[in-house]
Amino acid sequence: MTTETITNVNITTKANVYFDGKCVSHSFTQADGTKKSVGVVLPSTLTFNTGAAEIMECTGGACEYKLKGSDSWMASSAGEKFSVSANSSFDIKVAESYHYICHFG
Repeated sequence: MTTETITNVNITTKANVYFDGKCVSHSFTQADGTKKSVGVVLPSTLTFNTGAAEIMECTGGACEYKLKGSDSWMASSAGEKFSVSANSSFDIKVAESYHYICHFG
């Protein structure tokens, strides 16, 4: 099931812009203190480094991703999630656009 609405949040209005605008997101905090971000990756192939563990939830579009240490590209589309370990990285390939919620922790 794809998350369509997130209620009761405090959002940071200044966008996080990465990779010359190929990834744009907004950070927010839920009422219980949980931190997340919501954004879009435009067509590109990028490498993201993680500090905290992340769960990437696809809310629209699709991507292929490869976790650090893996040789296999995996697909993710709307309603699907993938997990990334803390202090790691992942490569992502996007052909059209990839809309996501990043769940930290």
